[in-house]
Amino acid sequence: MNTTKHTDRESQRIHWDTIVIGAGQAGLATGYYLKKYGEDFIIIDEADRIGNSWRKRWDNLSLFTPAQFNGLPGLAFPAKKNYCPTKEEVAYYLERYANKFELPIKLNTKVLATSKVNSGYKIETSSGTLLCKRVVVASGYYAKPRIPEFANRLDKKIKQLHSSEYTNHHALPDDQVLVVGAGASGVQISIDISKYRPTMIAGKFTTKIPDAVFKYFGRSYWWSLNNILTINTRIGRKVKATVMKGGGGPLVNVSPKDVKAAGIEHVPRVTDVRYGKPVLEDGRIISPAAIIWCTGFKPDFSWLEPSAMDEKSYPFHERGISSVLDGLYFVGMMFQFAMTSHLIGGVGKDAAFIAKHIHEHSAVQNKYPLKEKANSKEMLLDNLSL
Repeated sequence: MNTTKHTDRESQRIHWDTIVIGAGQAGLATGYYLKKYGEDFIIIDEADRIGNSWRKRWDNLSLFTPAQFNGLPGLAFPAKKNYCPTKEEVAYYLERYANKFELPIKLNTKVLATSKVNSGYKIETSSGTLLCKRVVVASGYYAKPRIPEFANRLDKKIKQLHSSEYTNHHALPDDQVLVVGAGASGVQISIDISKYRPTMIAGKFTTKIPDAVFKYFGRSYWWSLNNILTINTRIGRKVKATVMKGGGGPLVNVSPKDVKAAGIEHVPRVTDVRYGKPVLEDGRIISPAAIIWCTGFKPDFSWLEPSAMDEKSYPFHERGISSVLDGLYFVGMMFQFAMTSHLIGGVGKDAAFIAKHIHEHSAVQNKYPLKEKANSKEMLLDNLSL
């Protein structure tokens, strides 16, 4: 079944009880549970195909976690144990997931603004205005590249790309490339580039997860990430504080030894710019032809109701439930509950929690139904005081 096809009546519909924004792993997992509860909902996404956010990543990307830990609720990832899937395999899996569970999805629908109204929310999209009682923001935490301010002072001749823009070596000049950030993405990308260009990687390597951990203790290790490194434990809160500062992900299936074997020069972190060139922590000035910033992301919820966010544009929430606006939820946030909350294999727990909360509250609301049970657009607009 193609989840993007609707009847003529459905295509004209503008009101649902719940609208889920984002058809990535967070949105699909939330949809899975909402459907289990029999909730009235739709998932909207700006892409024209499910999984496109993965297809746009660099050509040789593979997941940092083995296949057995990459399944969404109800469907295991179709790959052998300890295999790290490619981006194309992930994209295909998400598409298959949406079709298997016949989730209601409306593609080519970019959210422009979301505002609270008397009895729900108004969502302005590229496809028109949509109305709902509740909104689940599942658009992903990785929305806006995090690049140091001093990058603006680099010589314009130095080609700069964020990791989200890198696809392969063909877009780079035929000279030395500097990869900034020695986390999982930085190491993978630097090894990829080193096959074709002289390459340096700057920064401190993140923790290497020994291959034996997943091979022999994988289930226990994954359980600890989901159940011990959480907001409910002291060590979990400590790890969260570090992760939220922009620390890179741990190294899985790659290591500093692989970097050395690839002939990549490891240098201290970049701290400044002088004469238009990067300055390293040890004072050296280097002259790369290109820089790939593997420095992470920051959230971008500029289309949300301003009162829902703090001064850093980070939502006020408690385990995905907005603490300032009724009916506003989040799924897929970095460390929303556990260290794995933003990962394919970890988002299911948060999705289940939010879907249950929605179902329990909708059951209470149904005892005192709102006026907007009519199907006409005029009555809906009137009841929502637009």
